[in-house]
Amino acid sequence: MELRRFIGDRAFYRKLFSVLVPILIQNLITNFVSLLDNIMVGQVGTEPMSGVAIVNQLLFVFNLCIFGGLAGAGIFTAQFYGKGDDEGVRHTFRAKLYIAVAAFALFSLLFLRRGETLIRLFLHEGKEALDLEATLAYGQSYLRVMLLQMLPFAVCQIYAGTLRETGETLLPMKAGIAAVFVNLILNYVFIFGKLGFPALGVVGAAAATVVARLVECAIVIGWTHLHRERCRFIIGVYRSPHVPGQLALRMLRLGTPLLLNEVLWSAGMTVLNQCYSVRGLEVISALNISTTVTNLFLCAFFAMGNAISILIGQLLGAGELDRAVDEDRKLIAFALALSVLIGSVMACVAPLIPRIYNTTPAVKALACSLLYVSAAAMPMNAYTNACYFTLRSGGKTVITFIFDSAFLWCCAVPTAFVLSRFTDLPILPLYIAVYALDLFKCVIGTFLLRRRKWVNNIVSFN
Repeated sequence: MELRRFIGDRAFYRKLFSVLVPILIQNLITNFVSLLDNIMVGQVGTEPMSGVAIVNQLLFVFNLCIFGGLAGAGIFTAQFYGKGDDEGVRHTFRAKLYIAVAAFALFSLLFLRRGETLIRLFLHEGKEALDLEATLAYGQSYLRVMLLQMLPFAVCQIYAGTLRETGETLLPMKAGIAAVFVNLILNYVFIFGKLGFPALGVVGAAAATVVARLVECAIVIGWTHLHRERCRFIIGVYRSPHVPGQLALRMLRLGTPLLLNEVLWSAGMTVLNQCYSVRGLEVISALNISTTVTNLFLCAFFAMGNAISILIGQLLGAGELDRAVDEDRKLIAFALALSVLIGSVMACVAPLIPRIYNTTPAVKALACSLLYVSAAAMPMNAYTNACYFTLRSGGKTVITFIFDSAFLWCCAVPTAFVLSRFTDLPILPLYIAVYALDLFKCVIGTFLLRRRKWVNNIVSFN
């Protein structure tokens, strides 16, 4: 009888899969093509791969700033939709536009003026004889072109996120699939110089990404405006720039911790990689391989997080609080069961994938070891991810900030900094020591969920 508290009925899993599967498919295809993209650049050499990896780590901060900035408004979007309030959804859509434009302007200026300085932070001599200046040149060339994809990426996230939060998950998936196939084909053409094009290397990889972002953005925007009867929020959304003051303040209060969390978390992960890079440029190459492959397997948990945020947010917005608690417990149980399966598969393929890259044996061996660590940590990642999105769905954004970014900066970053600068600990035990700190997050997450402070309807203004 106790076990049944963690297992849903057919209707529960049908609803879960209707939200989860489209998001998962899009994420899987996106990350699989990222893996192929990574392999293609890796065929050019270790220095180009390292330069691209460093820039992508910097762009990762911008991407998560967009996700975090839009997530605060997205909490309200899901609950407004659950309440049946189309005008409320329009207001949150407008707020997302303001947030995205501000983030784009800030990061564009930063990368244009300080791009070289940021890349140099990751360049350190190691055991392998790699050319640091060549890596810098590749990174700068890649960054200059990648700046062009930032605005279409931000706008696409506004539309796609709102569509998902209002129950339309298939279209963003289809747009993402189209974009990644465009990216894959153009990568092959531009990087290696096929069909009469010159071989552009890392610049070709960046150009392919820009075109793919534009294609995805065009599909999502075009479909939304052509299906106004299904996307009622888009009707009249641009007639006024108005966002009600009371709602804006509530979004600011709840959204600011989320924005800060994503910025600080992504910046913290970047600092962690910079700490690891002290052990040599070959570490950046191995981390690039490991992270790209790990992200492919983590797609399931990113999709589960989105599903939890949407499904639980809609129930909270509709006032079904007890049902939200019950379904959240079942969603977390499903995520944990899935993590065991995914971690096992990842451990099986860990020795195989690094062999595909045109890099040194030392880099391949280190990448394989890092993949084993990530595979073992899958259940821990699944649980902390589910806790984070549960707390977020109920508007407890200050708590999520403490749970996520504050923990990273107060525990993981200082540990990595001290071990990398003041000890001779090799990279693998250093990496494991930092990773293991997330066990404490599991304990904290369990405590926060049991307190049930996240069980809130935040769109009731009474």
